[in-house]
Amino acid sequence: MSVALATQLREGTKKSHTMAENTGFVSCFLKGVVDKLSYRKLVADLFFVYEAMEEEMHRLKDHPVLAPIAFEQLDRVTALEEDLAFYFGPEWRQQIEASPAATEYVARIREVAQTAPELLVGHHYTRYLGDLSGGQILKNIAQKAMNNPTDDGLHFYVFPEIADEKAFKTTYRSAMDTLPIDQPMADRIVEEANQAFHLNMKMFQELEGNLVAAIGKVLFGFLTRRQRTGSTEAVVA
Repeated sequence: MSVALATQLREGTKKSHTMAENTGFVSCFLKGVVDKLSYRKLVADLFFVYEAMEEEMHRLKDHPVLAPIAFEQLDRVTALEEDLAFYFGPEWRQQIEASPAATEYVARIREVAQTAPELLVGHHYTRYLGDLSGGQILKNIAQKAMNNPTDDGLHFYVFPEIADEKAFKTTYRSAMDTLPIDQPMADRIVEEANQAFHLNMKMFQELEGNLVAAIGKVLFGFLTRRQRTGSTEAVVA
């Protein structure tokens, strides 16, 4: 039995999308204020998250629910490794550690992979479809904010194996709609996707202290005063 999971995820996570967009870190990012030190810490946290996600997705690549969306073109670990080498140098592995929020996020990914692998669909959707939807916009913002006209340090937003991102997103959503799940499992996946957004927000909130220190409380308050109305696909890092 197939369900319209892609639509259910879009509709069922709208509130979480809006909340993510309205965190102080993301609000400032979308308005062109990107502090390099805060950003590289985010890249480090994302590395740990995607390392866990991709290890589990590769391990479970033959799982009947996960296999249809296990597109290796989406993998981000190699790109994040390149970005970390740019920000931290060749010994970057010795210089980074997961923040408390990233550690919690990784633990949740590992937990569901072991106990209910189908729920990884919610995490996969939340991160990768968001990366495809907003990646190019965020890359352009970061390039201007950090005065970096190249892709150095921003490979996370580049998908060299995906020629047409719009067409790929259509393929991805179609694959989600054919997953062999019933409605109760679809409900659980939507719930898990909302949990994934919550975990992402905790990572963003951790970075706000660094950002305030970099730009000052007054500017931070000005940039975050008006909340965005949100969208159906959050443009988050």
